[in-house]
Amino acid sequence: MPKGLIHHIELYVSDLTATANFWGWFLEELGYHLFQEWDNGCSWKLGETYIVFVQAEERFLDLPYHRRRVGLNHLAFHAESKKHVDDITAMLELKEVHILYTDRHPYAGGNDQYAVYFEDPDRIKVELVAPK
Repeated sequence: MPKGLIHHIELYVSDLTATANFWGWFLEELGYHLFQEWDNGCSWKLGETYIVFVQAEERFLDLPYHRRRVGLNHLAFHAESKKHVDDITAMLELKEVHILYTDRHPYAGGNDQYAVYFEDPDRIKVELVAPK
């Protein structure tokens, strides 16, 4: 295994069911498969990397997530193509997912970056970027 590759990412979430429904279809569209499920968590895997979602305990739900605070700002994923970005964007719209920067879509990241930006149920920003 090449050193430095991400082994896994673990995110604590406010509503595991909503998160699993949201992330499941998206990650499967990217080639991930359901890897683990247990009472308060689940994960999806692609190759040797996996993403874990865990239900946060009630006592830690008092402060909602905000990407401008210290910590994670967003997760960005590679798309296959510009068409892949467009197809996922259409799915997001059908699912009524909050798409960010619609006034600049699909070039919200700059003129040379074709992408869609959106939010998960906890408002974690997600980015899907087409190859240049």
